[in-house]
Amino acid sequence: MLTKHSSLLPQLSLCAAMTLWASSFVAMKFAIVAFSPMLVVFCRMAIASLVLLTQWRRIEIKKIPREHWKTFAFLVLCEPCLLFIFEAHALKYTSASQAGMICSIVPIFVAVGSYLLYREKQPKIVWAGFITAIGGVALLSMKSIATDSAPNPLLGNFFEMMAMLSATGYILTAKRLCASYSAFTLTALQAWIGTIFFFPILLLSGETIPANVQPDAVLAILYLGTAVSFGAYLFYNYGLRHVPAAQASAYGNLIPVIAIGLGHVVLSESLTLLQYAACFLVLAGVWMSQRRSSREIFENSSVETPLIPAHEEQ
Repeated sequence: MLTKHSSLLPQLSLCAAMTLWASSFVAMKFAIVAFSPMLVVFCRMAIASLVLLTQWRRIEIKKIPREHWKTFAFLVLCEPCLLFIFEAHALKYTSASQAGMICSIVPIFVAVGSYLLYREKQPKIVWAGFITAIGGVALLSMKSIATDSAPNPLLGNFFEMMAMLSATGYILTAKRLCASYSAFTLTALQAWIGTIFFFPILLLSGETIPANVQPDAVLAILYLGTAVSFGAYLFYNYGLRHVPAAQASAYGNLIPVIAIGLGHVVLSESLTLLQYAACFLVLAGVWMSQRRSSREIFENSSVETPLIPAHEEQ
């Protein structure tokens, strides 16, 4: 029987993951000032891979049957591969505050994805919330003013939307895998395969390390590789293993609030009154998508069937 302390651990883990992910927008802004997006992404993956080598004994790669590798490949393709590519380019063109706000639409994408892939029925209010949130993102983007730190917000926000679609694929896939594999195993495979994926891209791009390395940018990459690429995914994969996917994705609502706060305090970013109204539409749409009856929540909270049969687990 779970104690009150142990039952709180998944919720606390998810909160920690969201805080770290929200801070990653600020860290990325520091990093891409001095380095190219691809170099930043590769370095954060490589650093996370090295950190995870210290946990080798807790990683269950030998237990993964051959037929499951396709699922793992899709998981890693979605995140970190596609997500990091889109997000790194997004923060080159838009502000950390706007990128963080767009993150809040992930729960809606998860609900829509569940309908398209698994034919899970969604109430009409979910679809209304989807339209409302997308309208808010469009208004936020169209009313953005170009600045030195956000030269093309419309393009940057489009990239961020694509990153969130990638995150949706990750969440829907990871929930199935979490039933059978530990958080360390999922996190390690993401980091190691991600490093292998980005290495040839970095070589083909011809990127080089700048002669004048800025200390703030180096510290930002170290933070992204340890606290975010290692810590955040470890926290999230642990939480996702113990709570329903829809509930876990709802914690993403914390990201825009934290990201806007950090963007204002650390980067001196600000939004116009109309953009704050757009943010309200986005959050309202997300809130609408989460309004479900107790029966629906209970049905969606059932534990998914593990990929590995029970007799194979140890």
